[in-house]
Amino acid sequence: MDSFLHIADLQGLTAAADGSNFVFSPVSLRLALSFTAAGARGETLQELLSFLGSLDLNHLHSAADRLISSVSSSDRHAGGMALSFVNALWVDRIFPINPSFAEVASSIYRATAESVDFVNQAPLAIKKINDWVKENTNGIINNIISNNSINPMTRLVITNALYFKGKWENKFDISNTNNGDFHLLDRTTIQVPFMTSREDQFITSCNGFKALRLPYLQENLSCGDVRSFSMLLFLPAERDGLPNLIKRAVSDPEFIENYTPRYRHKVRNFMVPKFKFSSGFEASSTLKEFGVKAIFGDGADLGEMSSNGDEGLLVSRIEHKAAVEVDEEGTTAAAVTAVTFMVQSVCFPPVPVDFVADHPFMKKFAEAGLARWNWGKGWRNCRSDEQVELRFSGVLSAINLFRSSETFEFNVSIESGRRVFALFFLKP
Repeated sequence: MDSFLHIADLQGLTAAADGSNFVFSPVSLRLALSFTAAGARGETLQELLSFLGSLDLNHLHSAADRLISSVSSSDRHAGGMALSFVNALWVDRIFPINPSFAEVASSIYRATAESVDFVNQAPLAIKKINDWVKENTNGIINNIISNNSINPMTRLVITNALYFKGKWENKFDISNTNNGDFHLLDRTTIQVPFMTSREDQFITSCNGFKALRLPYLQENLSCGDVRSFSMLLFLPAERDGLPNLIKRAVSDPEFIENYTPRYRHKVRNFMVPKFKFSSGFEASSTLKEFGVKAIFGDGADLGEMSSNGDEGLLVSRIEHKAAVEVDEEGTTAAAVTAVTFMVQSVCFPPVPVDFVADHPFMKKFAEAGLARWNWGKGWRNCRSDEQVELRFSGVLSAINLFRSSETFEFNVSIESGRRVFALFFLKP
């Protein structure tokens, strides 16, 4: 069963229960998670591979490469069709990106890498990302990152944008569009504009529902190939039958393939609503329900993203937005996904502390390197300044905030490459 149909089941029915519409792009969300998997290891990677239905990274990247190629062709003019898919990787200027991860990002996911400053210039970084979203969806979606999505702990953001515009093979006559009753799940009705046509239509009548396929004008590629796209509508026989129909589709991995209409039939009363709506959701809680948990926790292993393999990254948010408009001319749709990564901890606690060096202290000067603070079974990593000073009062202030008992042993080492410059053993 396709995992993303389960998302449609959960999110779609929740929206329907609230009287809202729901639209999302499995392609956008799938490729964002595939991109994330390129930087994962161990259990974190295995969870993503299982959810995405791939045996290993090579299989996953091969599938992603084919999928991106299918929606990223530069031939977009014949037939009046527009289709594009782009990725971007937004990297904080202090983050040591792994060259091999950057290579996969470029070669497989066709991602452009942009350097930003999430720590000191977060508003500017947010604006850059949202401007990119607006540009690559032709203004259908204006933003994906909010002010509370980014903080000084943010190190990476992966974004993608999908855009589609297609004209019907047989356009609807706007003069025939009239308002009519649309029956909601709560048994109330609203007035909406319905398009109609006397043309033969691709329709299949099944047990409990009907399926309609509305084809778009074909796209003729310069290589001589022809690409065809259609919109599929699945209409339950009962006015309140949508929940059961979704569950039926989720339980049958061949549902779309088996019930796509292939032949035209004459129609009597034929009405399709015009509509325009958008929706969005933060996907982390939904993904956790389907077994994708490791990337969100302190044990996340995303070490393939950093050059030192140990930046302590986790996924803080996965935002998804999609929008669609259907009218007499055709369809315009767009979708965006953003995966935000942050470090799991910082050297010093994010609360104000006092530092008054008015009594004897110890100091040590060391070359810039990686400072590792170890207490109990936990590690905390941080980058040292060019000149590192460790004072008793400063060190013990940090210790006092983290220790779990009154007696402890604390080790501090300052490393640069493989050389250890200082090692201290402190006991209260």
